[in-house]
Amino acid sequence: MSAPLVIVGDSLLDVDVEGTADRLCPDAPVPVVEGQAEHHRPGGAGLAALLAARDGTPVTLVTAVGDDPSGRCLEDLLSPAVEIVRLPLRGTTVRKTRVRARGQTLVRIDTGDGRAMGRPGQVASRRSAGASAFARAADALASAGAVLVADYGRGVADLLRELLHGLDVPVIWDPHPRGSLPVPGCALVTPSEAEARGMCGEPYVSPERTARRLVRDLDAEAVAITLGGRGAVLARRGGRFGPVPAPHVATGADACGAGDRFAAAAALALADGAATEDAVARAVGEATRFVAEGGAAALRLPHPTERCPAAEAPVPFPSGASAFEVASAVRAAGGRLIATGGCFDLLHAGHVSLLRRARALGDALVVCVNSDDSIRRLKGPSRPLVGERDRVEVLRALGCVDAVTVFGEDTPSQVIERLCPDVWVKGGDYDERSMPEADAVRRAGGEVVILPTVPGYSTTGLIAAARAAS
Repeated sequence: MSAPLVIVGDSLLDVDVEGTADRLCPDAPVPVVEGQAEHHRPGGAGLAALLAARDGTPVTLVTAVGDDPSGRCLEDLLSPAVEIVRLPLRGTTVRKTRVRARGQTLVRIDTGDGRAMGRPGQVASRRSAGASAFARAADALASAGAVLVADYGRGVADLLRELLHGLDVPVIWDPHPRGSLPVPGCALVTPSEAEARGMCGEPYVSPERTARRLVRDLDAEAVAITLGGRGAVLARRGGRFGPVPAPHVATGADACGAGDRFAAAAALALADGAATEDAVARAVGEATRFVAEGGAAALRLPHPTERCPAAEAPVPFPSGASAFEVASAVRAAGGRLIATGGCFDLLHAGHVSLLRRARALGDALVVCVNSDDSIRRLKGPSRPLVGERDRVEVLRALGCVDAVTVFGEDTPSQVIERLCPDVWVKGGDYDERSMPEADAVRRAGGEVVILPTVPGYSTTGLIAAARAAS
């Protein structure tokens, strides 16, 4: 998918306060939670956007964010991974705080009253507002490869409803009880069973019958009712329907965020041209895997501590630490280690964008750099133009890079097996089958994430242009 996935909807800040609860409060029969850490992450449409971006897809998020500590924190968490079209918000950014002990949620505290601000269907004219948020939203939708509406009932979908009618790309609508009904003609609507009950105008009999009814009532191409650990039921226009079972997940697993993972995976599959049945099956599998890996609570994002209220401290490691010292410190703190590799000869804006997005995936980024001899074997005797010592020095100066290590082999497989990163990031047109180090990543227990590169930047192109100009 070359065109971006555009996600339209309401974003919020999720906070997990993790601790232990070994005693009761003396003045009330409630547990005392001794907080040990706070983890911040995007919620709502923001979570769907982050999860889609982690699949290596360019994502544009059209959302409303407040100019308050929670809103600024939310924007900082999202901006390294997705392009944000920020609509105005009336009130304060919604923040949902879960207090958890030993992996179990004890209570959730919701604060914030923010709603997207503007008139429904409002779009600035091209003459008056090239920089207007509403005009930018219209431009984003016009260039989308697919659109996911993650409606959390806070007004963004209502504001842009007029623009969402009649798009010639797949529109996937993830509804909410406080939200509006999907626009007619959606490629797929993805309510939970409880949401489907509320949307159906007849007594509830079964998810199959309700899905068929909603296809007709909503004038949708397809409706997939998600059923938690039972998978989903899919109904399509023309009366075709059937169950989509899910693999088994241990009872008690934290399902927070599973609906967002399902909707994002289905949208990506439909954007890539998959049949609806295949897209829903893929979404069930991805959502099940997401829950099995701990759900949204398992996401660990770097925290811009000056902008996140009560943000947790980053993983500590000494200044100037080696790549392997950084890896050990991250593992000891239970964090997420990201690594990437390459020549990085003539560092350019495309490299910097990739490194920033890679760093946003975890708690520390280690860059593995080809040695001079390795580059000569790969690219010929005229390369590199910049020696390894200088290349390392420039990379270390970037705020998104925590450590750099040099390898002399033709591939970084050996250094990967020593580092054991949780995620190995590559940019461009790679896939795992064409990546020689992919087996080493899997042996080390990690996963491969391929991020799209910034068009128009390449070291080879820069060298050719410099030589042509000289």
